[in-house]
Amino acid sequence: MPRLAIAATAGLFLLSGFAALVYQVLWVRELGLLFGNTAQAAALAIAIFFAGLAAGGWIWGRIAPRVRSPLKAFGFLEMGVAATALGHFFLLDLYHAIYPTLFTAAHGTDWAVIALRAGLGALVLFPPAFLMGGTLPMMGQHMVRLTGRLSTTGTAVYALNTFGSAMGALAAGFMLPPLLGFNGAYMLAIGIDLGVGLAALALALATVSISARPRDSKEQQRRRRMSAQQTQPRTAPPETRGNGELPGALIILVAFVSGTATLGVEVLWTRLFAQVLQNSVYTYAVVLVAFLLALSLGSLAANALARLRRPAPRHVLLAVLAASALVTAASPWAFHAVTGGLSYVGAGASWLEYLAAVSTVALLIMVLPGILLGVTLPYLLRLSEATSPEPGEILGRLVAVNTSGAIVGSLTAGFVLLPWLGVSGSLLALAGLYPVLMIPLILREPLSLPARLGWAAPVTAAAVTLLFLRIDGPAATQIDSAAGEELIELIEGTHATAAVIERGPHRLIRVNNFYTLGGTGALESERNQTLIPMLTHPEPRRVFYLGMGTGITAGASLLFPVERVDVCELLPEVVELAERHFRPWTQGLFDDDRVNVRAEDGQHCLRHADTEYDLIISDLFTPWKAGSGNLYTVENYRTGRERLAEDGLFVQWLPLYQLTEKELSSIARTMQAVFPRVVMWRGDLFADGSIVALVGTEEGVTVDPEAMVNHGRALADNPALPEDLLRAVGLRFYAGNVGTSDLFADAPLNTRDRPVVEYEAPRSQRRVQAGEDTWMTGSRLGLLYRELLEQTPPAQDPYLASLQPEDHGFVQAGQHYYFHNVLRFNERHDLARAQLQRFLALTPFEEPPPDPDSPETRSRWEEGR
Repeated sequence: MPRLAIAATAGLFLLSGFAALVYQVLWVRELGLLFGNTAQAAALAIAIFFAGLAAGGWIWGRIAPRVRSPLKAFGFLEMGVAATALGHFFLLDLYHAIYPTLFTAAHGTDWAVIALRAGLGALVLFPPAFLMGGTLPMMGQHMVRLTGRLSTTGTAVYALNTFGSAMGALAAGFMLPPLLGFNGAYMLAIGIDLGVGLAALALALATVSISARPRDSKEQQRRRRMSAQQTQPRTAPPETRGNGELPGALIILVAFVSGTATLGVEVLWTRLFAQVLQNSVYTYAVVLVAFLLALSLGSLAANALARLRRPAPRHVLLAVLAASALVTAASPWAFHAVTGGLSYVGAGASWLEYLAAVSTVALLIMVLPGILLGVTLPYLLRLSEATSPEPGEILGRLVAVNTSGAIVGSLTAGFVLLPWLGVSGSLLALAGLYPVLMIPLILREPLSLPARLGWAAPVTAAAVTLLFLRIDGPAATQIDSAAGEELIELIEGTHATAAVIERGPHRLIRVNNFYTLGGTGALESERNQTLIPMLTHPEPRRVFYLGMGTGITAGASLLFPVERVDVCELLPEVVELAERHFRPWTQGLFDDDRVNVRAEDGQHCLRHADTEYDLIISDLFTPWKAGSGNLYTVENYRTGRERLAEDGLFVQWLPLYQLTEKELSSIARTMQAVFPRVVMWRGDLFADGSIVALVGTEEGVTVDPEAMVNHGRALADNPALPEDLLRAVGLRFYAGNVGTSDLFADAPLNTRDRPVVEYEAPRSQRRVQAGEDTWMTGSRLGLLYRELLEQTPPAQDPYLASLQPEDHGFVQAGQHYYFHNVLRFNERHDLARAQLQRFLALTPFEEPPPDPDSPETRSRWEEGR
């Protein structure tokens, strides 16, 4: 076959790997949106996908030797993948329609919910994954028939496909969704598979096919294996034959355990990187690409090792297993050394500098270990050459077993080892699997029994040490002792690494080393996230919280005569820590019968709620964190609107100290597209680090001044408080009517298909850190407040229609007080005093409120600490 045709065939297989990873990324995301973005849902999606690959590899591998033209079969498989993947659109639309009914029917029964999700997920993922699983055996059968050597050709094919997967992960993480949207990216992958299939068929027609032999009898197969052993390529050393060969069962065991260890290590390394990175879609993509590149290089290394005459292949395998154990066991300490003890990677760097820093660290940490981990499976092809004459069957069997091990490894690492042993202990335990594999290999060596036992003894000791002795690894989170921090409790759980830390007199929860979820140093600010919206509602009886954190915000709802409070927090580790360490500040949140706290994706909870709510309060989230952008989409706001009772309020809190004008505009524009009325409330009057709430309602909803007075007197337990004072206290936080303004008219909508916030916020964060942009705080925010009131003055604001004319000044007063704080913060004291006097002239306050210093433990990303 001409070299050009071989190169073209190789290119097709590279594109096949590219499309496969694009599918995988998009499928896991889509099922997460349907089932909830929990670790369990993601693991279930990956397990179904891998199960399809394993089943396809095994079955199509057995078929491959009987196929007359494996290249043509490969083409049909690729077209089959495209066809079954196309059903994604119909099936997911159907699922979104029927899943709520099925979920309600299974509600309260964990096994039924898991079975429901597994069944629905399998209908989407299994058919295309099953067909994908057959592409490697077919391509391997085709290429090895041409070249005549399984070990070198098979490893090269595997390396090529893995490299294509790495490029697919890069494209799916960085380029395709922003350019094409997720649906467009999915259609591109379908188009690639269709094109690859058609090209393979055309190439097969232009190639003289190698006819498939009829299936041999057992005696013929035995004679052919003996013939294959006697006619091995002259590069194969004599030591690989006879008693030195490995039985097929042992090769299968090595393939399975190596898959378990490799995917388990990937899960644990991903958790380590989560402690030092931005944790955006981009950084997760960088880590995945680096890992896949390392595996691809491992396949190339296996290709080179397969060409060696010395040492014997089984000795090479022993050396690879020993080295894999060493680098896996050392990786926690290596990670700490490279990252300076879990310091934030790329602090202060611009966007491109940050990506370069992250890529460098990922490659430094993962390339050498990843190469060694990636050698084992493809090198088993060298050891399998004499066990069967059919390359497709060998490839299919090994990949099926290895992928099955990968399912076990990913689930065990994430749901058993991590909560039990932590990251470091889990990596040591996985490292112990490699010396366990070495023991039967050593015992098969053609040596005397004492010699074999002498070699096996230290390997056994290493296995026992790694598997059963608990060795303290590096710290799982940074504690800043110089700032007075003290670790109270740490949980390394299935979703995140979470810690309760005391910093001086304050207590806080920190997730993944750098994100503070709030704490007792921000009591007033956190409670305001409930008090401000509830003060404006005449009768808040049913309240839903999307996100919980410390529970201080949700607990404030119990200061009102509510009937039901539903709280959904994505991270079970956070729920556990909040319940144990924040009870004194949560008003009985974890003991009150009216409250239901669930460790579940809040979007999923809200979508399947069995009631309507007077208030839905969506907490502060890190905008650039992967998955957070979905909370600001048209689809999520539509769900919120559907779950509101009559005159209900959907309250979206936004951390302006983590948003630039671009992201804020997109979120505001998106809410305008869903809710007939959108207004903005300030969560504070701080000069820096402010938060605001975008409140979505139906058209006729107005602020209720009587409710402000009644609620205010009840909270203060003082029925004699003046009405104008209570209205002034509340209305000074009102910023303006977003729905009647055109300030955000040109901003892009944020949708699940085109998640603008999720892809723009990470870039904005780096620009701000590099001094190239600023957050929407300080004077920049003040200008927005001014423009809102200029476009819709209080007297013309339909949301304020229930106010008396004299109340309009309270709204203006809040703006003056904000400018007072900004000017004072910038040491413009004369101008600040003038703004304060205007504030006092418009309100019944006899003196200004207490100095509004920013809270010490507010929810924020602490890159600079």
